[in-house]
Amino acid sequence: MITLERTVDAPPEEAWRLWTTREGIERSWPPEGYSCEVHELDVRPGGEVRYTFTATGEAQIEFMRAAGMPLATTARKRFTIVEAPKRLGYDSLVDFIPGMDPYWQSTTVEFEAEAEGDGTHVTMLMDPLHDEEWTQRLVAGRANELDNVERVLRG
Repeated sequence: MITLERTVDAPPEEAWRLWTTREGIERSWPPEGYSCEVHELDVRPGGEVRYTFTATGEAQIEFMRAAGMPLATTARKRFTIVEAPKRLGYDSLVDFIPGMDPYWQSTTVEFEAEAEGDGTHVTMLMDPLHDEEWTQRLVAGRANELDNVERVLRG
């Protein structure tokens, strides 16, 4: 299990919305140089979110083209735990790795109000991917997501 933690300057309900609303996901999930469009969102156990990341930054477009990858990638997550505004679990479909059969990867996000102030301690617990290189990519992506959450909450 891999753990990432951050404390954000917002109450749990506000942080929760960035993982569970169309606007929140589109604003906080995409890495720099990408946009996000949510196509489907059903936040309940067994429900799914389906979204597309599209390279929009010059460097990202160039990288994707040089790697022979499409500029847009559609992804899917299936919600496993929905305990607003404390805990959110989801399985991500890993179906984009050349030469690998698709599989599911699990993540749980916990939101805990700080004892003092309006902050929230956010903890992401993730299962690793199939190898070290792809696990490092997962961790970098989720760390970027937490950076984006902080940025969005700061306004």
